[in-house]
Amino acid sequence: MLIFDLILLETDIAKTKRRMVMERYKDLGGNSGVSAYEIGEDYIKVEFSDGSLYLYNYQSAGENSIEQMKSLALSGRGLNSFINKNVRKNYSSKLR
Repeated sequence: MLIFDLILLETDIAKTKRRMVMERYKDLGGNSGVSAYEIGEDYIKVEFSDGSLYLYNYQSAGENSIEQMKSLALSGRGLNSFINKNVRKNYSSKLR
């Protein structure tokens, strides 16, 4: 039983590490303040070029805004502008 528990623990650790990896923002416009992002079911974490990291979620910024931010992050264009114009201070927490 102990070996089985260890295998499950290793699997959970591997899954957690995969979820924690931030994706580099493509910055197709070439002048974004966003450097990376992480997308979750009801949130997006955004890392800015100064190293700050913010969590935006459905509760803090609204579902429509979060889904738009996810789309912009994946496309690599417009995320920083959207944040500045629409959700600037509506983050759930400053993580760094």
